[in-house]
Amino acid sequence: MINTYFAPAEKAKENDLVAEIEIVSRSPIVSGLLISVSGLLAVIDEHRQIIALNDSFLKMLGIEDPGKALGLRPGDVLQCIHAHDEPAGCGTTKFCSTCGLAIAIVSSLGQDKPVERICALSANRGDKKVDIALLVRSQPIKIDKRRFLLLFLQDITQQQQRAALERTFFHDVNNMLSILVGASELLVNKYPSKLAKNIHRASLRLHKEIAIQQCLSQTETCSYQPIRHEITTEQTLAELKSFFSSHPVARNKKIEFQENYPDVSINTDISLLSRVLCNMIINALEATEENGIVKFWIELEGDRLSFCVWNAQEIPQKITNRIFQRNFSTKKQAGRGIGTFSMKLFGEKILGGKVDFKTSKEEGTVFKFSLPL
Repeated sequence: MINTYFAPAEKAKENDLVAEIEIVSRSPIVSGLLISVSGLLAVIDEHRQIIALNDSFLKMLGIEDPGKALGLRPGDVLQCIHAHDEPAGCGTTKFCSTCGLAIAIVSSLGQDKPVERICALSANRGDKKVDIALLVRSQPIKIDKRRFLLLFLQDITQQQQRAALERTFFHDVNNMLSILVGASELLVNKYPSKLAKNIHRASLRLHKEIAIQQCLSQTETCSYQPIRHEITTEQTLAELKSFFSSHPVARNKKIEFQENYPDVSINTDISLLSRVLCNMIINALEATEENGIVKFWIELEGDRLSFCVWNAQEIPQKITNRIFQRNFSTKKQAGRGIGTFSMKLFGEKILGGKVDFKTSKEEGTVFKFSLPL
């Protein structure tokens, strides 16, 4: 009896292993999967030994001869640093009871149903140790009355690292900004001056902007709480004029701001209102040729106040259906496709307004954001 700290240690006898490899190799379903699945796929038996694996898996392992991997366990071929801590290897060490890969396999075998886990793997790569995050899905399958597992692996290392850095970034920056906002408030109270008020105002805006960015990065769980105040149309226009006075996208282009605007107030979050309107104007400027004009005006329509932005370009019909879709953009640069999406998110979901547009070759394009008074 071989000792184990988690999964059974016993391995298949050599003739049984050969028979299993033969059964799986004759299966058209498995053969089709091994060819068609672009990610990492392995077939393992009830002893957790590899019976087959696809080319993507072999390339990731740097193995040219698949025969060298057959009969091994996943941790062995992935070169887990703990795979050889015990004589029976992968699945039997002190570390395996907390390994997502081992848990997925053992649970799937025990419950005879699909199981998905995230595996944090430390692996040897030459003379280096690397940390890898794998999304593991274990799927039972019957072939010739024998049970095997399809093991799907997806490398999510970058996504996990990005998510961890993002959480740390927002946590640390919010802490520092809270200190800055508090200090600037004390500065205004103790040494009131125009400079102190500007510093306090800028720190508050920055604090709000970080909260907005955090909401954009976590759309599904966005918990942004708008802070509503009475805002006049005059204040809104002044904010926009200040923002675009030296904005690079407005260089060699003209923004015509309406002069005779309705003198009314709305109860809203100025940071989100400015974000929606600035995105509307930026999109219009980006669609406008050099020396061209973008127009901004405000309309009072019954119990609603509408902010409108016009440019002369028509939006092609094939694009209009996806204009507010996240990550969709006609620009080639990475990281685009968030501006119009954020208009809908902040303008409608959080502020309770309505964002819409109309476009034609004759009249150009008008984006409108309407808010209840």
